[in-house]
Amino acid sequence: MDRIGDSLAGKRVLITQSEEFMGPALCKGFAAYGAEVIAAPETLAEPGAAEALVERSGRVDVLIANLAIPAPRTAIVDVTEEEWRHAFSHLVDPLPRLFRALLPQMLDRGEGKIVVMGSASALRGMPKVTTYSAARGAQIAYVRAAGAEVAAENIQINLIAQNFVDNPTYFPPEVQELDAFQRRLRNEVPLGRLATPEEDAQFAVFLASSEVNFFVGQSFAFSGGWVT
Repeated sequence: MDRIGDSLAGKRVLITQSEEFMGPALCKGFAAYGAEVIAAPETLAEPGAAEALVERSGRVDVLIANLAIPAPRTAIVDVTEEEWRHAFSHLVDPLPRLFRALLPQMLDRGEGKIVVMGSASALRGMPKVTTYSAARGAQIAYVRAAGAEVAAENIQINLIAQNFVDNPTYFPPEVQELDAFQRRLRNEVPLGRLATPEEDAQFAVFLASSEVNFFVGQSFAFSGGWVT
């Protein structure tokens, strides 16, 4: 039996926001399996940016939609239109643009993989995180419907709903050093620790591999038990 991930050798893997959130770990993780990584550092909030990226990239066998912004913490009554639109323009709007641009070539080939790097914040209520949670929840709903639509064409779309994963966007060293954060980690996460970036990247490799084809439109909680 082939090792999971062996099928990625020579595959072209497009990773968005490659220098933020899980980008660095994903680039390293996929390259370790022999994939040709197309690292795209830019954000894709502006109309046309996602389409231009796909056109520049040429053939894409695997898309890792790694989209992130710092999570605003705002009371419901204080959420502004600007905050709401900023979250959705960066986290949600790029998905249909990327999919519209990329899926035709995957449909022509009769195969493809898309993994969205999402958040478990959409799966557990947290005060003052309504804007961010709503945007991440929209990602989950979009993946569920899109995954079902293209499953019969041998294209698998899934999402990793993560939290408490070591990354520079949400858990930089200065946050991890805080006593209050360490107490939160012990109290809220049954495993009592952050996941390593490598653990998360390996999960993305698993979902993107051709050896694994039976997951469709799924959102997998990856949070050390914070969400079950």
